[in-house]
Amino acid sequence: MATTLFTQNIIACIWDFDKTLIPGYMQAPLFRRYGIDEAGFWNETNKLAEHYKKRGYHLSPEISYLNHLLTYTLAGPLKGLNNKILHECGGEIQFYKGLPDFFDRAQAFVREKPEYQKHEISLEHYIVSTGIASMVRGSAIARHVDGVWACEFIENPLQPGFLKQKELALSADAEIAQIGLVIDNTTKTRAIFEINKGTNKNPAIDVNAKMAAEDRRIPFQNMIYIADGPSDVPSFSVVKGGGGRAFAVYNPDDPAEFAQNDRLRQSGRIDHYGPADYMDGSSTTQWLRMHIHQMCDRIVADREAAVTQKAAKPPRHLTETPEEAAAKSAAKAPKQASFLE
Repeated sequence: MATTLFTQNIIACIWDFDKTLIPGYMQAPLFRRYGIDEAGFWNETNKLAEHYKKRGYHLSPEISYLNHLLTYTLAGPLKGLNNKILHECGGEIQFYKGLPDFFDRAQAFVREKPEYQKHEISLEHYIVSTGIASMVRGSAIARHVDGVWACEFIENPLQPGFLKQKELALSADAEIAQIGLVIDNTTKTRAIFEINKGTNKNPAIDVNAKMAAEDRRIPFQNMIYIADGPSDVPSFSVVKGGGGRAFAVYNPDDPAEFAQNDRLRQSGRIDHYGPADYMDGSSTTQWLRMHIHQMCDRIVADREAAVTQKAAKPPRHLTETPEEAAAKSAAKAPKQASFLE
């Protein structure tokens, strides 16, 4: 018997990380730990592509900072850097007001009405970031999320001939040496499709597989994508174009970020924007709660309409009740002449 893969009663909040959940960049605690000038590192990173181009190399801007972290590790300033240290530095990340508690409060929004509970609506949080996965997983927000897509490093790369070895040597001095996974502003959209199709929950589903809209785990119309600016336009477009919501946040202390988000709104890239303040009563919290409720209301309406359409009416008795017989007789009785005719 044919059936759909998923019930589609899940709402997803998909979050960027840097300047969306935190005021700056997540690598700040790492630079403090090693005594590295943060501004100097980013200044070098931003000029790498230009300098390599003069040498005849083409460098993807999205991986330049990852390569530069590896260079710092190899050259000495970040000597000994490994995923364990990155995880520990993640624990020092400071979040915007209201976080990470907002993530739990948002999940409670979908239980605020009896009809939402009746249809077992739930909400999931995902981080999709160009930052470092080990740091996100070490941060205070990690236990509140259902999945993380971010860049990853490999320690102690496998050496030539490793397939012929019965035992692989283990190094006590683990150190990052290669890039394992890159998430950039374009490949973020792949992560969104994985969430959409349910690839992250069922590995048997390939993200490139053709799937009917009704078979996808979380339809785009059940998604809200929250990020800080123009670099997230591809993700905004995918979610908004599929019927979901696109919401931008800005640092309340930075007028330039406010103006940037206003331009995104005027150009139709986003639905709305608000301050990166996730406390109860903030305009951002109120907007997100309202639109989560709107999604819940639509899910309830769609599911109840499906029941009405697909559930057959029960059979009726063939024998008439006395009331039905009397009504039928009255309808068939000859009409009395009227003096007005």
